[in-house]
Amino acid sequence: MVITVYLKEMEILSKKEPLWTKSFIMLMVGNLFVFMSFQMLIPTLPPYIKSIGASGTEIGLVTALFSIGAVLSRPVIGYLLEYRDRKPLVLLGAGALLAITLLYPLSQIIMMFLLFRLIHGLAWGWSTTVTGTAAVDVVPNSRLGEGMGYYGLSMTIGMIIAPSLGILIFQVTSFTNLIYFSAILGVIALLLLTTVTYQTPETVKRTKKEDLKFTYFGSFIEKSSWFPALVTLLVCLGYGSIATFIVIFGEERGISQIFLFYLCNAILATVSRPIAGKWFDEKGPKGLVLTMIVVTFAAMWVLSLAHSNLTLALAGVLFGIGFGTLLPTLQSWTLSKTTPNRRGIATGMYLSAIDMGIGVSGLVFGILAQFVQTGSLFQISSIFLVAALFLTLFEGKKSARAESRRLRKAL
Repeated sequence: MVITVYLKEMEILSKKEPLWTKSFIMLMVGNLFVFMSFQMLIPTLPPYIKSIGASGTEIGLVTALFSIGAVLSRPVIGYLLEYRDRKPLVLLGAGALLAITLLYPLSQIIMMFLLFRLIHGLAWGWSTTVTGTAAVDVVPNSRLGEGMGYYGLSMTIGMIIAPSLGILIFQVTSFTNLIYFSAILGVIALLLLTTVTYQTPETVKRTKKEDLKFTYFGSFIEKSSWFPALVTLLVCLGYGSIATFIVIFGEERGISQIFLFYLCNAILATVSRPIAGKWFDEKGPKGLVLTMIVVTFAAMWVLSLAHSNLTLALAGVLFGIGFGTLLPTLQSWTLSKTTPNRRGIATGMYLSAIDMGIGVSGLVFGILAQFVQTGSLFQISSIFLVAALFLTLFEGKKSARAESRRLRKAL
């Protein structure tokens, strides 16, 4: 009996479509270097522009203009992805990021720097949308959750390692050397991405530009996938307070080892994603999303109550499991609800939900921070997790009722 079950499991495994192809690996590693090249600049650009005489408002525009650029470019690239091959779009995006990075040391005039920042946002929106769409194309549909979970690791690892590395280089050497190091990573990314064998869907190959009608709003929203994108927006509205105030929070509470939060977050996100990806592929997204929203909510409250490095590390563990699983799951859910030719638009909508959620959250809670303690900000922002939880519960019941009606009609 045991042998029979084992043989059946081996037969199922042997029929799985391959995930770890050369193209998938090169695309994932190339994306890691793209994210590291970009993310190491995030904590260092504000002090640099301040050093050349920027005001507080102008420092704030460093983030705002970038987010605006990223959101504005995604509908356009989503439209192009409906009928264009993947490879030239991916390489153009990575090349544009590299070029704008090399321009920063030339920007001694503040308005020119801010213009570069807007253009950088446009390039970032382009690059992340096309590369994410290309990843979906090379991942087998039967292993979408697992594949995008691994792909998401390249973003997570880049987002966690690169900022600390950027700060170190900026403090020990100079801003110019930081730019050179970032550019080297960008060159490596570009070289890796050229080795990928891209798989443009047949429906995209058959589509001609003349067959499509471009509207900005139509390329901004993918109607079939709007719900998981809305959940993503709510989740990131909650996360934005942490992204903005975690360092300030540590200083207020006298917690010296803030890196423990990021370290534990990264480790648990890495460990949990393969498990979560298989859960998604076998059981669907809703139960997984509901569970991880609860874990993320708990993480935010543990963090808000932290007064020691141990509690901070515990919050990082919970956040790595919860939020670290939520984002790739929501991305897979968003993409699973659309057709291959609309994946570019769905990817852009998902990424824009992240940008808008974090950006708006930082702005709103930045104003609120004048009136309440930082720990209270995390508790208040956790309300968005509650909203996401109830919306997902409601959507699940609605889908169950629709399926029940469909079965009754069939009978």
